Amino acid sequence: MVDGHHDKDGGADPATPADSGLAPDAVRVIKKYPNRRLYDTATSAYITLAEVRQLVMDSVLLVVRDAKTGEDLTRSILLQIILEEEAGGAPMFSEAALANIIRFYGHAMQGFMGAYIEKNMQAFSDIQSKLTERSAGITPEMWTQFMKLQPPLMQSLLGNYAEQSKSSFLQMQEQWQKQTEQMLEAFGLKR
Repeated sequence: MVDGHHDKDGGADPATPADSGLAPDAVRVIKKYPNRRLYDTATSAYITLAEVRQLVMDSVLLVVRDAKTGEDLTRSILLQIILEEEAGGAPMFSEAALANIIRFYGHAMQGFMGAYIEKNMQAFSDIQSKLTERSAGITPEMWTQFMKLQPPLMQSLLGNYAEQSKSSFLQMQEQWQKQTEQMLEAFGLKR
């Protein structure tokens, strides 16, 4: 029991809200019950998938656990949120992009591709955060003008992201080459 909170089945509450005096980076625990309901142990209330999505959007660290077994279901819930977003109005991924992602499952490059995508998304997110910090007070009209900038200026703004992406890709390619050489050597076939 933390701060006297109990969940609906009488168990101790392993997490409390960020405004409770605990460290803001404390992990928020969401329990998933067999009836598919999600229970936020920090607020002692049932929440919807849309509310979990909002917690993610607010950068709240969270974990989703099966209420009975304690199994970590976070990935499954995050994938469910992505599926709903993709099925809604404006999908982020084209069918070709989704097909390419599927093709990497079971492929020797699966681990490298996941790391590559993760590094690129983090670099892009960092750039977005920096732009957001610097854009306080910018009007929609100013944003419209900014988005119409000539490509060289945009390239300079995104240069760091492009360099990180290139570096990640080259590391992935180097790892792949090393694995191929090791495999060829194992079969007695040297290049």
